[in-house]
Amino acid sequence: MTTPADTIAAIRADRRFAAASATLAAGLPRMIEELIRLTEIPAPPFAEGARAAAYLELLREHGLEEVEQDAIGNVMGLRRGTGNGEILVVASHLDTVFPAGTDVRVRREGTRLLAPGVSDNTLGLAANLAFMRALDAAGIRTRADILFVGDVGEEGLGDLRGVRHLFAEGRHRARITAFLAVDSPEVTRICTVGVGSRRWRITFKGPGGHSFSAFGIVNPVYPMAAAATGLAALPARAEERTTHCVSVVGGGTSINAIPAEVHMDVDLRSASAEALATMEARFMAIVDQAVADENRARSTRAGAISAERTRLGDRPAGSTAEDSPLPRFAAAAVTAEGFTPKFEASSTDANVPMSLGVPSLKIGGGGRSGRQHSLEEWLELEPDETLRGQRAALATILAVAGMEGIGA
Repeated sequence: MTTPADTIAAIRADRRFAAASATLAAGLPRMIEELIRLTEIPAPPFAEGARAAAYLELLREHGLEEVEQDAIGNVMGLRRGTGNGEILVVASHLDTVFPAGTDVRVRREGTRLLAPGVSDNTLGLAANLAFMRALDAAGIRTRADILFVGDVGEEGLGDLRGVRHLFAEGRHRARITAFLAVDSPEVTRICTVGVGSRRWRITFKGPGGHSFSAFGIVNPVYPMAAAATGLAALPARAEERTTHCVSVVGGGTSINAIPAEVHMDVDLRSASAEALATMEARFMAIVDQAVADENRARSTRAGAISAERTRLGDRPAGSTAEDSPLPRFAAAAVTAEGFTPKFEASSTDANVPMSLGVPSLKIGGGGRSGRQHSLEEWLELEPDETLRGQRAALATILAVAGMEGIGA
């Protein structure tokens, strides 16, 4: 019986994979040039259009089929396989966490690139272009079609809207049988668990009034504080990787005024969909209790406290079993390059297909990085280490897509 490790070994022993690897090595300077070019095109949340347009042209230049931009803003192109039309999606997100106006110019220090968003996830976009060129130069065919996607809305309040659209309304959705998110550099970090999140803005409202003359009436700050401390008291279950955070607070008008409105933003996370739903329900009960307690504790003669709930995000939780083929392919490919693979939980584009039962992973695109989501973000592209990582990623893609001439 052929194992995933056997498949990876056969791919690596094939002369076509050797030719593809040589193309990756020769093309590393070009990949870095494209990486810099794309990094320096701002792609803040909900404003990925300029980078999407540039990436669309790169997909066209490469010669993929059915190159297009969909209704939500994703750009994509198809590398047709020889089989029955099943599709492996290889995706990288276009957006970064950085707001409009951020200086995204790239600074080079030897083999290190420094710029906001250079590793998360502009590298993935550039690496996928390099993989396309390597496959073509080596004449490698796959049984499954490969749909290369640059997707929108992965970061923050984007709420995975690009990949959600791909699976809910995209015209290829019925044929997608596997999904690989190429996100961040490190190939050793294989994400098999999609951490789900529920994000809420709770707005507490009251009548407001003068801090002295209206003293004694209800104050929305107090139930907000009670709800925050109540959330803090909820157990964060390590075995379910469950966490909670009050992240943003605001409201009020003056130091000498009882506010009429205050709000807090809350981030609830768990690797377990059930645990996440339970924590969310308990938090909402805490909010209700805090409002009721305040309305009992102080006068409502000018009006009572209320709480409005606005959903800011809902990332589904999901997972791909570590002993299933996709993770075993990735682990074997990483091990073959002399790295030690590590399965981990994270929140990525792969959350959506995981939650739908589609075999999915997040893999790296090669290299090392640090200070992601900060202005000091850096990406180390030392050639030997980077190419080992890229070979591991490419071997994983070929194993999942089914390299012609290898295996069944």
